[in-house]
Amino acid sequence: MFKHLLVPTDGTEFSTTTVQRAIKFASEAGAKVTFFYAKPDYSVVFYGEGVLVDPNTPQAFAEQTEQRAAEILAACQAMAVAGGVDCEIKSATGELPYQAIIECADQSACDLIFMASHGRRGLSALLLGSETQKVLTHSKIPVLVYRS
Repeated sequence: MFKHLLVPTDGTEFSTTTVQRAIKFASEAGAKVTFFYAKPDYSVVFYGEGVLVDPNTPQAFAEQTEQRAAEILAACQAMAVAGGVDCEIKSATGELPYQAIIECADQSACDLIFMASHGRRGLSALLLGSETQKVLTHSKIPVLVYRS
């Protein structure tokens, strides 16, 4: 049924559990997997009349996020290889992770987004929302939400 899964990951323990389950699902379905990491965009926070200066330059921040993405995606790739599942790894930088996830799914011709249910809870979820909820709301392809 599904032949190409997009599996967004952030490297957390819960996300890693979801990656493992997605690999098993893909193996059973004979599907390929694309693992995706949404890199945060560099931003400077302003307070009142001054600026809170981040000790990282935009270039250093980009290098750090690229390294983090590479580590997380390499771990996913190793798990897929161990599970006998064909995979690709991709990452993109953006302010809105849910948009980056949906764009990657579209560009990679994925027919299912397989993602974790975790995210913000309580007041922050109310104010900022869950990335999973935003993907569910905006995606035109099916989304499987895994809860462990």
